Amino acid sequence: MNKRAEGTERERQAARYLEDRGMRITEKNFRCRQGEIDLIGWHQGYLVFVEVKYRSGSGKGYAAEAVDIRKQRRICRVADFYRCARGIGGDVGVRYDVVAIQGEEISWIPNAFSHIGAGF
Repeated sequence: MNKRAEGTERERQAARYLEDRGMRITEKNFRCRQGEIDLIGWHQGYLVFVEVKYRSGSGKGYAAEAVDIRKQRRICRVADFYRCARGIGGDVGVRYDVVAIQGEEISWIPNAFSHIGAGF
């Protein structure tokens, strides 16, 4: 399986995992000029932006570690654009989660990082 197909399958797997735990996924692979967010949904009253990372093993490090500060900034910029484009104001709680898939093990990290940037 090529990397793109593998990534798509792992994002589907993550979406199912989150939905089974009560998240309502509303967008997959939201793209804009600022970048991309893998999954967007609602969970426990929060608008949640989810980054999915996969590593087949630990040879190239752990999946969760791949969401570095640069990636966090980009996700926050895309999230700001998304909220503005959808008319979602500052009164809506926002959360940034990571789903790390290491081999076949899935870890959901709610509130993995705080918003970085100009904000609302």
